[in-house]
Amino acid sequence: MPGHIKKTTGPDPDPSPWLCVSAELKDKLKAKPYDPKKSVWVPNKGDGGYLEGLMESKDGAKVTVNVGGEMKVYKEDVVDQVNPPKFDCSDDMAGLTYLGNACVLWNSVIRYKNELIYTYSGLFCIAINPYKRFPIYTLRTMELYVGKRRNECPPHIFAIAEGAYQGMMQSGCNQSILITGESGAGKTENTKKVISYFATVCSSGKRKEGEASLEDKIVQTNPVLEAWGNAKTVRNDNSSRFGKFIRIHFNAAGKLSGADMVVYLLEKSRLTYQQPLERCYHAFYNLMSDQVPDLKEKCLLSDNILDYWFVSQGKLTVPSIDDKEDMQFADEAFDILGFTVEEKYNVFKCTAALMHMGNLTKDFVPVGKEEQAEIKDDTNAQKVAELCGIDCEWMLTYFCKPKLKVGTEWVQKGSSCTGAASSVSGIARGIYERSFRLVVEKCNETLCDPTMKKVSYIGVLDIAGFEIFDYNGFEQICINYVNEKLQQFFNQHMFTLEQEEYVREGLDWANVDFGMDLQKCIDMFEKPMALLAIFEEESLFPKATDKTFADKLMSNLLGKWSQFAKPNPRPDPDAHFAVIHYAATVSYNLTGWLEKNKDPLNDTIVEMIKNGSNELMVASFADHPGQPLEAPKDAPDRKKKGGGKTVSSVYLVSLIELMTTLHSCEPHFVRCLVPNTHKKPGDVEPPLIMHQLTCNGVLEGIRICMRGFPNRMLYPDFKMRYAILGATEMASSSDNKVATYALMDKINFDRQRYRLGHTLVFFRAGALAGLEEARDDIVIKLVRYMQGEVLKRMRTVVYEKKRDQRELIKVAQRNFRKYMSMRDWGWFVIIQKTRPMIGQPNPEEELRLLEEQANNVWGKYDEQVQTKAKLLEDNVTIGDEKKALLTQLESEQGNLSVYHDKQAKAASGIVDLEGQLSVAQETLVQREQTRQDATGEKKLLEQEVVSVKKDIDDVDVSIQKIEQEKTNKDHTIRSLNDEIANQDEVINKLNKEKKHVSENAAKSMEDLQVAEDKVNHLNQIKNKLESTLDELEGSYEKEKRSKANIEKERRKVEGDLKVMQETVADLERTKKELEGSIQRKEKDSSGLFGKLDDEQSLVAKVQKTIKEIQSRVEEMEEELEAERQGRAKAERQRSDLSREMENLNERLSEASGATSAQIELNKKREAEVTKIRRDLEETQIQQESTIVGLKKKQQDANAEMQEQIEQLNKIKAKIEKDKTVIMHEIADARAATDEVARSKASSEKSLRNLQTTLNELGKKIEEANLTLGDIESGKRKLAAENADLLRHLQELENSANMLAKLKLSLADQLGEARAVADNEAKERQSLLGKFRNAEHDVAGMKDHFDEEVSSKENIGRQLSKAVCEADLMRERYEKEGVAKAEELEMGKLKMQARLSEAESTADQLQAKLAQVEKAKSKLSSELESMAGQLDQAQILNSSMEKKAKQFDRIVGEWKGKVDGLSFDLDVAQKETRNVSSELFRVKNAYDESILQLEEVRRENKSLSNEIRDIMDQITEGGRSIHEIDKIRKRLEAEKMELEAALSEAEGALEQEENKVLRCQLELTQVKQEVEQRIHQKEEEFASTKKNFGKALEGMQMALETETKGKVEALRMKKKLEADVLDLGVALEHANAANAESQKNIKFIQQRLRDVQIRFEEENRAKAMAQDDLIAADRRCNANQNALEESRTLLEQADRNRRMIEQELADTNETLSDQTCQNQAISGAKSKCEQEMNSLGHDLDEMTGEAQMSEQKAQSAMVDAARLADELRGEQEMAMMLERDKKLLEA
Repeated sequence: MPGHIKKTTGPDPDPSPWLCVSAELKDKLKAKPYDPKKSVWVPNKGDGGYLEGLMESKDGAKVTVNVGGEMKVYKEDVVDQVNPPKFDCSDDMAGLTYLGNACVLWNSVIRYKNELIYTYSGLFCIAINPYKRFPIYTLRTMELYVGKRRNECPPHIFAIAEGAYQGMMQSGCNQSILITGESGAGKTENTKKVISYFATVCSSGKRKEGEASLEDKIVQTNPVLEAWGNAKTVRNDNSSRFGKFIRIHFNAAGKLSGADMVVYLLEKSRLTYQQPLERCYHAFYNLMSDQVPDLKEKCLLSDNILDYWFVSQGKLTVPSIDDKEDMQFADEAFDILGFTVEEKYNVFKCTAALMHMGNLTKDFVPVGKEEQAEIKDDTNAQKVAELCGIDCEWMLTYFCKPKLKVGTEWVQKGSSCTGAASSVSGIARGIYERSFRLVVEKCNETLCDPTMKKVSYIGVLDIAGFEIFDYNGFEQICINYVNEKLQQFFNQHMFTLEQEEYVREGLDWANVDFGMDLQKCIDMFEKPMALLAIFEEESLFPKATDKTFADKLMSNLLGKWSQFAKPNPRPDPDAHFAVIHYAATVSYNLTGWLEKNKDPLNDTIVEMIKNGSNELMVASFADHPGQPLEAPKDAPDRKKKGGGKTVSSVYLVSLIELMTTLHSCEPHFVRCLVPNTHKKPGDVEPPLIMHQLTCNGVLEGIRICMRGFPNRMLYPDFKMRYAILGATEMASSSDNKVATYALMDKINFDRQRYRLGHTLVFFRAGALAGLEEARDDIVIKLVRYMQGEVLKRMRTVVYEKKRDQRELIKVAQRNFRKYMSMRDWGWFVIIQKTRPMIGQPNPEEELRLLEEQANNVWGKYDEQVQTKAKLLEDNVTIGDEKKALLTQLESEQGNLSVYHDKQAKAASGIVDLEGQLSVAQETLVQREQTRQDATGEKKLLEQEVVSVKKDIDDVDVSIQKIEQEKTNKDHTIRSLNDEIANQDEVINKLNKEKKHVSENAAKSMEDLQVAEDKVNHLNQIKNKLESTLDELEGSYEKEKRSKANIEKERRKVEGDLKVMQETVADLERTKKELEGSIQRKEKDSSGLFGKLDDEQSLVAKVQKTIKEIQSRVEEMEEELEAERQGRAKAERQRSDLSREMENLNERLSEASGATSAQIELNKKREAEVTKIRRDLEETQIQQESTIVGLKKKQQDANAEMQEQIEQLNKIKAKIEKDKTVIMHEIADARAATDEVARSKASSEKSLRNLQTTLNELGKKIEEANLTLGDIESGKRKLAAENADLLRHLQELENSANMLAKLKLSLADQLGEARAVADNEAKERQSLLGKFRNAEHDVAGMKDHFDEEVSSKENIGRQLSKAVCEADLMRERYEKEGVAKAEELEMGKLKMQARLSEAESTADQLQAKLAQVEKAKSKLSSELESMAGQLDQAQILNSSMEKKAKQFDRIVGEWKGKVDGLSFDLDVAQKETRNVSSELFRVKNAYDESILQLEEVRRENKSLSNEIRDIMDQITEGGRSIHEIDKIRKRLEAEKMELEAALSEAEGALEQEENKVLRCQLELTQVKQEVEQRIHQKEEEFASTKKNFGKALEGMQMALETETKGKVEALRMKKKLEADVLDLGVALEHANAANAESQKNIKFIQQRLRDVQIRFEEENRAKAMAQDDLIAADRRCNANQNALEESRTLLEQADRNRRMIEQELADTNETLSDQTCQNQAISGAKSKCEQEMNSLGHDLDEMTGEAQMSEQKAQSAMVDAARLADELRGEQEMAMMLERDKKLLEA
């Protein structure tokens, strides 16, 4: 599935067109013609889809449909109703009113064609691959889904992710997202989108400098996993060939805190074989891309991929994949994930070594008659050996002649070329798989941040969906088995939620377990002696073949499991068997399964690799036992580790872990679909989609949904939409249920089609369509009425306007007529003339007003003239005064020059003094800055010390928690010993405790890691303090050289200060050791008081700790007493169990006779009881010793606390003494500071002007800094924008590359398609003639076939009907006729026999069906007689339902226990099979050695005969003495050789006999253990049976008490009791017969065998529980060791803390020296300030005189200026007056 569109610039595009249904689309869909009663879907044979038509008529089971104007007839069961148009493009298909296959397909297709690729189907989210990019994965899209619920936003994978995140945050429960689908459906892409969503939305924001963030690491795992785990297949260019479960961890705040992954079922066979259109894993082709310059040289690779056979069998290039770019991404991802350069190149070397191994398989050549494999050219072998880090010569030797151990000797077995090549291929596959898993583990280590707490996680499961191919092998059955488990998990989860809602809403609903629909198929895989068990057994059997495996499957499973069937020869004629899965029946071909399951490795080569120099390969085979070059001498009979591991067993264990994980999570489901096989956007293939919907379980989920009530509405929504059907009925009652019932009854809506809950109305499938139809009828009527009203109102406005116009015309006509009649009348003419003159002004009044205005203006002019005269007089006087002031000013200017000279001299003196003052101030500022730096560092160290103290307290608290948990564990172990009678409770508690202990151990390890980090941090602080101390010492030396005089004075005071500082340092060191934190000693009174308060609080804490420890001691004593009581209770229970065991022994002896085997079992039971007693006594002794140790520790802790309190009191007294001394020093220092302040006040007066200037400069500097900061922030923004633009540019380039690749791939596909089309055209012409010849034969056979098919269908329907009726009768009869169970069982067996015979011939089927009909009539008569009894008994059953449910729950728990025990039995059976196979091999060897011995004896006998003959010849004198001597010597030599060979054979025989004896002893031990376990299980089964008997008796008593109050029930009870008595009498008569007694004996014997098997299982479970107990003890001891180690680390931290305190004291001494220097400098400063004060006084006097002269001059100048201004103003005024006068005169 392609990713989202990469934007170029600007904001993200709006994703709503690809997420929501637009209004135009809704209108278009609603305009579609639709008839609610006639519109139907019919199948289309042309494309495998469906067509919409109109149903014309219905004739029984036949339906006539009008499809596109053509009438067609269909069967009723293939015709589906069409949903109303408003349901088209529905977001959730579970809300459709009709849920047929056609409706589901239509909704999916119409959404996909409108570019809406996500759709909900109940709990599913269906994603269809669009084969092009949509902008629906951008940051803008993510923001739409953050914080939203699923129903608040359109369907999307982000909605599923957000729902999982919200569920995790709200409930605290872990979540999982299950993504499945076929290859190429987009599973991996959707997984990437989910991970990117969490990485973006839930980013922690924490990132170390120079290191990639956690989000980047999570995202960067994809290139590595895709390179080494993805490959090109026929359907998909980038197909994941493994399954993975990615867990994304979050902390308590919901932020990312880490991730890890688990991989499943990597396809190793692809490494050594690829189909022509496929390709091997991408990593091999990435290595050959030359992206990393020196990679090929280091990996010894050439430049041509064709040089390597393993990876050149299929396609070499893929147009849509850029190998060079992928290599770059993978190389960068390794760096980001934290791989070192060596680790990264080791991965590359391992990958390259596999390419060379492919060539090595072709280098083997046969030599000699036996065709022994050897190597002539070792070029490839040298490269493989160099990359693997092993010796080439030995590697070739062991590939050609692997070592085997025969007896106690190592021998070399010759291999053929094929065997050697297979060995190399097996090693290559093993290296690839193990190195891939190691890379995944390394990624997990990188993604796991130990500093962040992991509270919960969201798991994403990316695994292949259900697969059906033409050839289905080992990988397909594994994947389909997983999907069976996942579908069962979905069914249970889905309808569990559905049924919980029914119960919550108060519906009358009987719970149905839909997960049991798939249980039969799962049991066929998992049960003992089922498919997987047989597969494991055959894999471990050395002489097993594919044929023996197939025969064993057929003999053990066919006919016994309904899900196991014969193969269908049509897709694969060579298939061996078929399995009926939930999705379809799949035929499997098991060729090569045993070899794949064994996956053998050459142990000698593995041992060489483990001892090689390639660290990655060594780590990969670390868990493999290998083959030591020398047999261990100390343990010759030690068992080989790791033996018996097969691929299926490992896969089953990982699957069980996965299902356990999924059951502990809240699941969310995503199903990915492939729309077409040619990867064309917008094109669909209906058969392909329907096949995937079936295989993915979507249709199964809809089937389950249809059995309930899929549609539901809230009461407010129901009222708002459907109140129109009956408003009065809806308003008739305030009760929603009453009103709804009234409405439904009014419209005659059947109550079986809906249910009313507390808040919801539930509808069955198709019910809403009826309501919508009734509502649409009323809505159409209302719409028509509204249209009439609207038209009426619109036309009324037009009518009123026309009417008003008509009235106004009448008025205008009337007025015009009156004017025409009156226009010549005289009075009318006068009125018209005088009307304009009304309201004109009076002229006399206007003249009077003008005269008044003129008089007012003349008065104002007269006033102005008088004012002008006065001002002229004032000008004259001002001129005289001006002249006098000018003369005075000229006389005073001569004296002002003297003052200017004095002022200049004073200014020069001020400049000199200011220079001196600036130098002194700089020195003072430096000293002050040094002191401030030292105090700042001191405060930082104090803060860090406080944090370290808190961390140490946390460690103490964690230690206390661990101790408390240890006591809890002891208590749990004791309680487990007490409750040994109930095995189920023991197992559950042990499992819980195991999980709890592992979590606590992890927490303790995390706390230990935190403590180590803190110690490292303290060491860093120490280094910083040392560097700071060095800098202070350097500055101290400089000051010492520059200030010699000050140094003499400092030395006088230094002795006293050192003594005081040493005492203070001793006090601080002692105080810090006691309270566990580092404190700084202040030199003022506030610091000392703070320290005193800290000491007092510490004393209180210690006292509180003592009280807590005392309370803990009391609690421990109480727990000890409780344990003693529990032990007594256990003794009582044990005595009860012994009594029950004796009773059971007596019963068993009475039932089957006291046999010798039972006596032995009794002895074993007694031995077991004595063993348990010994264990109990040992545990008691251990508990008492533990309690004594705890008491001793408690007393020691109390004594230590008392000593600490006394030491704290002594320290407190010392501190108070020191405080008084330091207070005197503070008083002296304050007096000195007061003197300095007074001298400073006098100097500040003269420096105010300078300070103002300095402040202004400081402001300017601050403004400049702010400007600089703004510029820097702008620079950062520009850099960020530049980075974004670069990233967008890179994304665009990537998209362009992808488009180019896509274009190339499409061009190649087009060329291939054209070639295929041409070939097909040629073949079509050649086949056309054959086809025409065959048509005639087919036509004749088709008629005959149709007749046979119709007859077969009729017989099949009759058979299915009979089978259904038989099943119903069987179920009813099991409920009602308990006494008739044996007869029904016989009938069932007869029916099964008849059904199996019916498959052979139709004639036999008819006869057997007739017999079934007779049996049916007989059973129906009996059922009718019992029907009345059943109806009356239902009243009693309803009252007993609650108790029955409780009983069912108990039975379910026991079923779970039995399943667990059956799993244990499987394990024991596997072990027994292993032992038996080993025994078989030893026996064979023993037989061979006996045969060899017999041959040697025969040879010895023949030689002795020859010697006898020779001796006879000697006696006869037939030969000379010389010849006789030669013959004698030769015969003696041969005799010696034969004696040596005989002795060796006898030694080997003795060894083999010893082995046989040892195996027999082990076998007898195993048998004894099995018998012991059987005996124990018999006891426990008897006790369980007794408990169930008691429970049944209690239920019967309750039943009798309830039936007493009901007369009818009492009568039925009497009748049933009479029937029971009759049946009992009949049963007694039947038991009297010999045949029935024999049956009972066999039945009891079978039961005894079952009990023995269960006993063995329980005994095994007990042994496992004891092993778990021992493991728990070991873990407890390990925790204690870890606790001791943490204590030692704490002591080390204390020692480091003391060292730091010593360094701190030294720093304080240096600081005191600096303060002395500062005081001396301040004295010199005071002298300078006194001199400056004297100069300042002189300066003040001079400046006072200057200021006085300046003030006088300024006042004179001001007066002159003021007079000049007044003169100028008067002149202007005079000119204005003259101008006004002239104007007036004119």
